[in-house]
Amino acid sequence: RLRLVLEYMPDEELMLELEKERGKGRDDFPVRAMWNSILAGVVFEHKSIESLIRELSRNGQLRFMCGFKSNKDVPKAYVYTRFFKKLFKKEEMINDIFNKLVNELEELLPGFGRNLAIDGKAISSLSCGENKNKKEDGRRDLDANWGVKKYKGVNKDGSAWSKVVSWFGYKLHLIVDSDYELPVAFEVTKASSSEVKQAHTMIDDLKETHPELIEKSEVLTADRGYDDIKLHEKLWNENDIKPVIDIRNMWKDNDETRQLMEYENVVYNYKGCVSCVCMETGIQREMSVGGFESDRKDHGTLKKLCPAKQYGIECKYMDKCQVKQGIRIDISQDQRVFCPIDRASYKWTRQYKDRTAVERVNSRLDVSFGFENHYIRGIKKMKIKCGIALCVMLAMALGRTKENQADKMRSLVGSV
Repeated sequence: RLRLVLEYMPDEELMLELEKERGKGRDDFPVRAMWNSILAGVVFEHKSIESLIRELSRNGQLRFMCGFKSNKDVPKAYVYTRFFKKLFKKEEMINDIFNKLVNELEELLPGFGRNLAIDGKAISSLSCGENKNKKEDGRRDLDANWGVKKYKGVNKDGSAWSKVVSWFGYKLHLIVDSDYELPVAFEVTKASSSEVKQAHTMIDDLKETHPELIEKSEVLTADRGYDDIKLHEKLWNENDIKPVIDIRNMWKDNDETRQLMEYENVVYNYKGCVSCVCMETGIQREMSVGGFESDRKDHGTLKKLCPAKQYGIECKYMDKCQVKQGIRIDISQDQRVFCPIDRASYKWTRQYKDRTAVERVNSRLDVSFGFENHYIRGIKKMKIKCGIALCVMLAMALGRTKENQADKMRSLVGSV
């Protein structure tokens, strides 16, 4: 596994820059060997530098692969501290490595980037909370703050439930390819940062760094935390990406349905379920999904069909009904409710399940990369650690794909 990462990691520019900075100074601990050992710590799931040092002291083969000649050449903890301080200044270069890996995978994997998913992941700091002493000395976390996530739902018996989760630390925002379960963009912020605002920024950045990927993207899935009219408009109106985002009930009144414009006997609910009402009997029936017409109106129309005609239901008002031939709904009326992929369709339900891809990537970061139990303080170190971990994930996927092991591209523990 380490061989794959070392061989396919495009880190030459970073190494040249670090070696250039060292100049003619002492080279007791070569830059390449130090960097390789940090990558080895990620690959072999070492939660701390001390754990990595112990393994390097014990494992001669690992020392050889990293570039240390003997047991005496294994760096002390303070050497890694100094090296990480240098890496803090190279955040952009590590991001460039990540983007290069995304570009390579885009060329190599068919359909990479077509279906995307986005989510925010809570990462607790090693510190337990804010410290009154604001002097920076490396022993306290002055960058982290408190984040809160609220979850609500309904039990099978109809009773409502809610859950509040809070943590002190940071938030990792991830956009992943939901087919291959690989990251295409990331950002680390304080825990309290808005997921929606960060989504806007990340999509703009992705359009700038990977324009070809954005052009071929078709769908982006997200949970209801990203339910925002401006995000819907940015995705579909500006980038032709169909948003599949769970919706919150934002209606202030207690109405279960509202009348659809231009139709006296058509109503809809906040989830986008459209129904027609028989004017004689008052029976309400859900209209059939007829598809999406992107070339109509400014941003497209949803087509709804008469349920009596589609399902062979007897309707006493059929002859007089103005919607018996079906209707078209301009999605510009409310793009949260009326989406290019009809919320009432099986396709929307099927696409929304792809959102779990980002949750699986988050789980791998916790379990295989040690972010569930770590020793990280400070946003600079958190950004570098997250960036390196995601680069390792992509480099391993790239290596396995190029060596005809595409079926193992997501495997972080299997041997080569």
